[in-house]
Amino acid sequence: MSSTTQTTGTATTAVAPQQSSPSENYLNCSKGFLSWFFTLDHKRIGIMYLCAIFVSFALGGFFALALRTELFFPGMDFPAIGSRSPEAVYNQMFTLHGAIMVFLVIIPSIPAALGNFVLPIMLGQVDVAFPRLNLFSFHLYVIGAIFFVATLLGGGLDTGWTFYTPYSTSTDTMVITAVMGAFILGFSSIFTGINFMVTIHKMRPPGMGFFNMPLFLWGMYATAVIQVLATPVLGITLLMLAIERSVGLGIFDPALGGDPVLFQHFFWFYSHPAVYIMILPGMAVISEIISVFSRKHIFGYKFIAISSIAIALFGFFVWGHHMFTSGQSTAMSTIFSAITFSVAVPSAIKMFNWMTTMYKGEIVLKAPMVWALGFMWLFGIGGLTGLFLGTMNTDVYYHDTYFVVAHFHYVMVGGTLWAFFGGIYYWWPKITGKMYDEKPAIIGSLVALLGFNVLFFPQFFLGNMGMPRRYADYLPEFTLWHQVSTIGAYILLVGLVIVAWNLLKSLTSGRKAPANPWGGNTLEWHTSSPPPHYNFENSIPTADDPYDLDRWAWDPETQSYVHVPLTEADLAARAAHPAH
Repeated sequence: MSSTTQTTGTATTAVAPQQSSPSENYLNCSKGFLSWFFTLDHKRIGIMYLCAIFVSFALGGFFALALRTELFFPGMDFPAIGSRSPEAVYNQMFTLHGAIMVFLVIIPSIPAALGNFVLPIMLGQVDVAFPRLNLFSFHLYVIGAIFFVATLLGGGLDTGWTFYTPYSTSTDTMVITAVMGAFILGFSSIFTGINFMVTIHKMRPPGMGFFNMPLFLWGMYATAVIQVLATPVLGITLLMLAIERSVGLGIFDPALGGDPVLFQHFFWFYSHPAVYIMILPGMAVISEIISVFSRKHIFGYKFIAISSIAIALFGFFVWGHHMFTSGQSTAMSTIFSAITFSVAVPSAIKMFNWMTTMYKGEIVLKAPMVWALGFMWLFGIGGLTGLFLGTMNTDVYYHDTYFVVAHFHYVMVGGTLWAFFGGIYYWWPKITGKMYDEKPAIIGSLVALLGFNVLFFPQFFLGNMGMPRRYADYLPEFTLWHQVSTIGAYILLVGLVIVAWNLLKSLTSGRKAPANPWGGNTLEWHTSSPPPHYNFENSIPTADDPYDLDRWAWDPETQSYVHVPLTEADLAARAAHPAH
C-alpha cells in the first residue's frame, strides 16, 4: 500500500495510512506463522533474516569452537565417524564453518537483516520498491540454507569454503549440493541488491537528494552495486563446477583439459568484491553510531559517502592479489599490488573522519558506541596487516599461513560482526520496542573484544613462525600459541552468551523504548518504537540534515530525546548557509 503526500505552505510531507490504534504496530498487527513467513512487510522480513542469521551463526560458531578445541594439543582428538577418518571430520567441519559463516552469516547479516528493517523507514516510505521480490529473496535464503543443511547431513564437504579445483571436481563429498546452495544464496543477494538500488533511486522523499541521505543508505547503495555486478560471476562459476562434476566437461580439471587457475580468477573476481559486500555495510552502521554517540555532526560527510562508492569500484580490480603464488606474471602481480594499496585510501578516509567526528564531541559510551569503537580497533589491525599480504615479497611467505587466517578474521569478524552487533544494539529499541540493560551490554562487548584479540592475535605469531592454515595437526613448537588462541575462543563465547542473554532478556523484562532513545535525526527516529505497520502513524517529517543532532534535546522526565522545533532565526541561518 502506498503513501499519499500533502503540501503545505512551508514544507512537503508524506502522510502514511492512519493506523487503527496507536497501540498497533508491525509486531502485533497480525499473528500466526503464515502471517510472518508470507508477509510483504520489510520489517518482518528483516526480523526473519535476523533470526535465521543468528541460527546460522550459532551453527558456524559451534564448528569453529570444535576446531579450536581439537587444536588445543598436537595430535588428532576428533573421533572417526563411520568411514571418515579424524582428519576428514576436521576438514569437513572446517569447510562448513567457513561456508556457513561467509554465505549464510556475514554477507547477508547487515544488508538483509538491518538494511531490510531500516532502509525504507530512513527514506520515509512504507516499504521497499519491490516487496514481493524482497520476500522471494528471503525464501531463496531459506532454500539455500536447506541445501547447506542437506550437505551437513548427507556426508559433509571437505573442499574448503572456496571450492578450489581440481580437488572440488574429484572429492566424493557433497560438492554439488553445497554449490547449489551457494548458487541459490547468490540470487537472494542479487535480488536484495536490485531492490535496494531501485528503492534508493526512486523513493527518496522530497528534500532528500543523494547528498542529503544518511550515510547508512550510501553504504547500502555501494553494497548493492557489488551484489548486482559481482555475484553473477560466482553463480556462473559454481554452475560450471557443478556441470563439470556431473557430465565430465573439461572446464577447470586439468585431467579433462581444463584450467584450475581459471577457477581462481573467476572465484576471486567475485570473492574479493564480496569482502566489501561484508565490510561496507558495517562501515555504514559505524557512521551512524559515531555521529549520534559523539553528539556531533558527522565530519566530512561527502568524503565518507563517495569513499563508499570508491571502495565498491576499486574492489573489482584487486582479485589478483590472492594469486601471487599461482603463477601469474610479475607485471600483473605488481599492478594488482599497487591497486590493492590504493583501496586503503578510501578506507582510511572513513577512519580518519570518524576520529575527527569524535574529536571534541560529547562522547556517550552506550553499548552501540562501545561496539563501534571495538570495530575501529579491530578493523584498524585487520587493514594494517593486509598491507603485508598486498606486498608480493611478504605475501609469498605468509600465503596459506595462519597470518592470513588472523587478517581475514580481523577484517570480516572484527569488522562486519562488530558493526552488526553495534547496529543491533543501536536499532534494538526501534525493532523490539524494548530497552536492553546497559551494563551487561557493555560487559558483553568488552569480554567479546578481549576474547577476540586473545583468539586471533596469536595467530599472527603462528603465521610468522610458518604454521600453515587448514591443517588438522601441527608440530609441538606451535602448541603455546594454539592454546592461547583456543582460550580466547572460549572467552569470546562467554562474551557472546552475555550479549545474547541480555538481548533476549530485554524482550520480556526490558522497559518500553521511547521513540528516540539516542537522539538521532534520521527518519526512523521520528516514528514510534516499534513502528506501526505502515512505519509512520500520521505524517512523515520532511527530510532534513540527518546529522543535525541539535534538533533533539534530552528530557530527563521521559528518559528520551524530544524534538526541538526550528526557530525563525534557525530557518534564516539555514537559508543563508545550507548544510550540503
